[in-house]
Amino acid sequence: MSRPPISRSRLSVYVEPEAEKRLAEVAALKGLSKSSIVAAALWSFLSPDGGDRREAAIARRLDKLTRQYDRLERDQTILIETVALFVRHTLTVTSPIPAAHQDAAVAQGRERMRQFVDQLARRLQTGKSLVKEVHEEIFPDESRFFHLDDVPRDGAEAEVTP
Repeated sequence: MSRPPISRSRLSVYVEPEAEKRLAEVAALKGLSKSSIVAAALWSFLSPDGGDRREAAIARRLDKLTRQYDRLERDQTILIETVALFVRHTLTVTSPIPAAHQDAAVAQGRERMRQFVDQLARRLQTGKSLVKEVHEEIFPDESRFFHLDDVPRDGAEAEVTP
């Protein structure tokens, strides 16, 4: 069964040699004619919603990046303030250690550091987050939205991330 003839217009265009070479390579690789590839590219370029779809996809991605940045900024602020308050408190309430007790204090400090690292490792392995706990305690009304930062707005589809 033969196909009906397709009405087409002849068009001569000039391209740079590198573009023509790449076009020939792709045509050979895909088993298509150069004309069919150029026609598809032209249709894609002239498609009225092609640009709109790309713009919407870019806008969704920028919105997601903005939310991620805002979350990082919030977490960093909580972390900085936590460390600053801890340092201030420690320096305020800790009395100097007499020279005779320095060795024992260093040994005790090493043991406490080892315990701290062990606790931190366990916490990270379970996925617990002190920043999340602090945020939920400070802003209890917003805590139910903590994992919904990537929910799209204005009816856009969600982007699934592993």
